[in-house]
Amino acid sequence: MKRIHQLVLIGAASAVLGLGAVSAQAGTPDMNRREAWQRARIEQGVHSGRLTRGEARRLRRGERRIHRMDNRFGRDGFYGPRERMRMHRALDRENARIWRLKHNRRDRV
Repeated sequence: MKRIHQLVLIGAASAVLGLGAVSAQAGTPDMNRREAWQRARIEQGVHSGRLTRGEARRLRRGERRIHRMDNRFGRDGFYGPRERMRMHRALDRENARIWRLKHNRRDRV
């Protein structure tokens, strides 16, 4: 009987810990999808010739900065509301940069 109680307790503890890990990543799929979409837009701009090499390099550098920020914020396993707000703001700014550089009438020759 004591063994059954131990197994139930271990199962409950592992379920609680597992749910904590899942909920810590609950806010990041949207941001990961946005990051991937923005990387794809940069690559599409390079392939179509709408982005010059320098513009693409600057945009990729911005994407790396956002990725490092994402890693730093998620390091403790919890995305707070302020961290989430900063990530969305950074993604919004990078999105505007991509649009502006793709539509600035400077094409790669």
